[in-house]
Amino acid sequence: MSTPYPFTALVGQDDLRLALLLNAVSPAVGGVLVRGEKGTAKSTAVRALSALLPEVPVVAGCRFSCDPASADPNCPDGPHESAGATARPARMVELPVGASEDRLVGALDIERALAEGVKAFEPGLLADAHRGILYVDEVNLLHDHLVDLLLDAAAMGASYVEREGVSVRHAARFLLVGTMNPEEGELRPQLLDRFGLTVEVAASRETDQRVEVVRRRLAYDDDPEGFAGRWSDDESALRDRVVAARALLPRVVLGDGALRQIAATCAAFEVDGMRADIVMARTATALAAWAGRTDVLSEDVRQAALLALPHRRRRNPFDAPGLDEDKLDETLEDAREDEEPEPPEGDDDPDGGGPDGGGGQPPAGDGPDSPELPSQNQGPDAPDTADAPETPGTDDSPAPQEPAPTAGAPSGPGEQQAVRAAEPFRTKMLSVPGIGEGAAGRRSRARTEHGRTTGSRRPRGTLTKLHLAATVQAAAPHQKARGRSGAGLVVRRDDLRQATREGREGNLVLFVVDASGSMAARQRMSAVKGAVLSLLLDAYQRRDKVGLVTFRGAEAEVALPPTSSVDAAAARLESLPTGGRTPLAAGLLKAHDVLRVERLRDAARRPLVVVVTDGRATGGVEPVARAGRAARLFAADGVASVVVDCESGYVRLGLAGQLAGELGGTVVTLDELRADSIAGLVKDVQGMNSPSRRAA
Repeated sequence: MSTPYPFTALVGQDDLRLALLLNAVSPAVGGVLVRGEKGTAKSTAVRALSALLPEVPVVAGCRFSCDPASADPNCPDGPHESAGATARPARMVELPVGASEDRLVGALDIERALAEGVKAFEPGLLADAHRGILYVDEVNLLHDHLVDLLLDAAAMGASYVEREGVSVRHAARFLLVGTMNPEEGELRPQLLDRFGLTVEVAASRETDQRVEVVRRRLAYDDDPEGFAGRWSDDESALRDRVVAARALLPRVVLGDGALRQIAATCAAFEVDGMRADIVMARTATALAAWAGRTDVLSEDVRQAALLALPHRRRRNPFDAPGLDEDKLDETLEDAREDEEPEPPEGDDDPDGGGPDGGGGQPPAGDGPDSPELPSQNQGPDAPDTADAPETPGTDDSPAPQEPAPTAGAPSGPGEQQAVRAAEPFRTKMLSVPGIGEGAAGRRSRARTEHGRTTGSRRPRGTLTKLHLAATVQAAAPHQKARGRSGAGLVVRRDDLRQATREGREGNLVLFVVDASGSMAARQRMSAVKGAVLSLLLDAYQRRDKVGLVTFRGAEAEVALPPTSSVDAAAARLESLPTGGRTPLAAGLLKAHDVLRVERLRDAARRPLVVVVTDGRATGGVEPVARAGRAARLFAADGVASVVVDCESGYVRLGLAGQLAGELGGTVVTLDELRADSIAGLVKDVQGMNSPSRRAA
C-alpha cells in the first residue's frame, strides 16, 4: 500500500481542511462535498484524512464492523454475544464512478439461495465503509441507480439487499465525502442535500504558495516514506487534537442565543426543509470543540453558515452556489440584538468576557486546545515566512467568487449586444425513437439494468438480475435426470436466466442555435434563449449530455463541446450575441462533425439534434441548396432531430418545416414546445385521430 500524503503537509486550502477536520471531530455533521477545478488537491486532502481518525473498536471476525459496545442484533455475521473485541484503523473506502450495484451493496449467491436455501452473502463497499469514510471521486458523474442506493443508506443508516425473496440487512453508517469538478455537471438535489458541508476550492494565485506546493509534491514523489516521516510529529499532534475535540464535544453547550441565530439565518436565506438548521447546529458545536471551548459563539454560527448553506440555496442547476456575507452578518446581528438584553449601567464588558478579556474567545497556543489549523508552513520543509493560517471561524473576508457571465458586447459589423433569456418553462418530452443501450437516464427507451422486465436471456458473465420464472422453467425438465428426491428444486448454473429490462437512457442533446440577424428581429432572441434554456433544464433533469453549436455571420462555432454541465451551456447561451448573415449549412456541418467525433468516444449514447432557427439560409454560395445537402447527412445517418421554428408574424414562409423534412425529423413552434401549450395539445389530438393512426 502506498504511503498517503500527510494531511499537515497540505498548503493552503484552509476551508477544505477545516471542513474535513470538523467531520473527523463530529461525524454527525454529515460529510463534505468538495467542489473545484482540477488539480487543487481535493482527492489528496480526502485520502489524507483517514490517517487522523481514531482507531475503531470492532467485533472480532465480523465483516460488517459491528461495535462491541452495541452490536447489531440483525448483523448477517451475528449473533455476537460471545465474540471478542479488537481495534483497527478507520477505513476510507473509495466508490468508483463505474461501480456496479452488486459491488456497492454486496451480492447474493443466487444459485445457492435457490438450491440450498442459504444466504451466502458477499459484503459490498457500504459494509466496508461502515463506521468509516465513503469517498466518491467525481461524485457528480455517479450513475443514478448508485445515487439512489447511497441516498437510501444515508437516510436509514443501513443497507438492504432484496433478491427474489431473499433479504439481507446490515448497518451502513459512514462519513460521505465527495469531490467534483462543476464543469462536468451538477449533482442531483437530493444527493446534494445529503452532504453536510460544501467547500469551493481553487488553486492559489500567490507565487510563493504555488512554489511551496510544487516543492512539497516533488519531495513526496521522490521519497514518500521519508517525506511522511518528516511530518509524523505534526500528524501525531493533529491526531491528538482530533481525539481531544471528540472527548470535549459532548460537553459543548449550544445556547438559545446561538440556536436563534441559526434559525434566523436559515430562514433569511430561504433554505428548504430543516436539515440545514440541524447541520449548522452540529457544525457550530464541532467548531467550539475544535477551538477547545464548551460554549458556542456567534463566530461559530457564522462559520457554520458559510460551510453548510451555500449548496442548499440553489433553486436550479444554473444558480451559482454562494452566500451573501453582508446579509449573513446583518442577520446574525439582528438575531443577537433580539436575544440579548440591554447591559446594566457600569458594565464595561457587555460581551460577558472573563478575566482574559476575550469574550469567550479560545486561548492561543500550540497544544490540543489551540484553535489554529495545522500550518501550511510547518515542518522541516517549510520556508522561512511570517505568514500563518488564520483562526477558523474568524475570517470575515468574503470567499473569492467567479464573476457572473455578462452579456457579450458587439464584436463585428452588424452584430447586436446579447439579450437576456426569457423565463424558462416546462417543455414537451422530446425523445429518440427506437430502443437504445446507452447510459441510464430519463429520456428515451433503452435496455437497462433497471426498469420493467421484458424477457430473459442466458447471463453473459456474472448474473445480476435473476428472472425466476425463466430459471424454474429451464430447470424443471431435468429434475428426474438430476435425481431430485426432496421438495427443493435442483438448479444448475446453466439453468440461470438473466432478466432483460427496459428503462430510460440519457442522450446527447446537441443544440444548433441560429444567432443571425434575422433571429434578432422583433426581439425574438429573448424568447429563443428562453426556449433553449428551458430545454437545457429538461436535459439536466433527464441526465443528458449537452452540446451547443451556434452560427452567425460567415461561420459556425462549437460554443460548448458535449458535456454533462448544463450550467456551462446556459452561461454560453446567456452571453451569445446576434447579428450578421445566416450560414445554416455551416452550422449543420459543424454539428455533424461534433456528432462524428462524439460517436467515437461514446458509441452507445444516441444523439438528439435540436435546431433552433427560422429556417432562413443566406450565408455563402447557394446557401439554400448547401443547407439541404447538409441536412440530408443527418437523415442518412439516422440521427433523430427536432427543428424549433422561431418564425413569427402574420406572413410565414415555412422554411423551418422544409428543413425538418430534409433532416428527417419533426418541427415544433416555440408555442408548441411548451408542455401546457394548447396548440401542442391540439396537434397531438389531431395526430392521434389521423387515418394512419386509426388504421394502426
